[in-house]
Amino acid sequence: MSFLKNKKILIFGVKNYFSIAWGIAISMYKQKAKLAFVYHNKKSKQKIIPLAKEVNSKIILQCDVNSDESIKKLFIKLFKIWGMFDGIIHSIAYVPRIQLNKDFIKTINRINFLNAIETNSFSLIAIIKEAEKFLNKKSSILTLTYIGAIKCIPYYNIMGITKAALESSVRYLSISMGKKNIRVNAISSGSIKTTASYVIKNFHKIMSTDRNYSPLNRNVTTKEIGNVAAFLCSDLSSGITGQVIYVDVGRNIM
Repeated sequence: MSFLKNKKILIFGVKNYFSIAWGIAISMYKQKAKLAFVYHNKKSKQKIIPLAKEVNSKIILQCDVNSDESIKKLFIKLFKIWGMFDGIIHSIAYVPRIQLNKDFIKTINRINFLNAIETNSFSLIAIIKEAEKFLNKKSSILTLTYIGAIKCIPYYNIMGITKAALESSVRYLSISMGKKNIRVNAISSGSIKTTASYVIKNFHKIMSTDRNYSPLNRNVTTKEIGNVAAFLCSDLSSGITGQVIYVDVGRNIM
């Protein structure tokens, strides 16, 4: 059963083979979705090109998610290629490395805080504001979060605050977009080895703890996250919106 056949999905956040967004792309491709990818700069584009070929995509577009003008240009270009489309994957996260390696109060500052909120949280709102006119009815928008949004995770620091804002945004966005029969949800992923996560100090200990104390006694995989993402972007999940779905082998209940 190919439950994403003919669905056109735009993916933000693929960096390499280890990216959660790439796991999502693979699962969606297996369900026959048509995919397009967004890159930030030339360096990231070069890494995405060979990945895009693996899922039979030639659409790789540039966007600075902190620029309204750049976001607007992205969707104008995409519309010329695709016309109306069916979904967005928002897998964007960035803060300076020092913010994830030392005590929260000793490293936090106004500039890093505001930049983090803008990049990690407001970017979803900015993208949807511009994309809504190009989305088909019954479209689905999905973002990625982490349990650090509701619990204190060692050294997750400012990211926890931005993810909390992101999860709250999902709820308010689901109401606004629901008027157009467009759904907005989040996946809260378990700890997983990615280029981004491994800059968090002692992240290997977090992964070890999750593996030892989750109900399934292991870590989650990008494939498992991808499979849930594919479901949430399909018509099979038509009754789900405004939710944070935990895909963390049950770690959040412990």
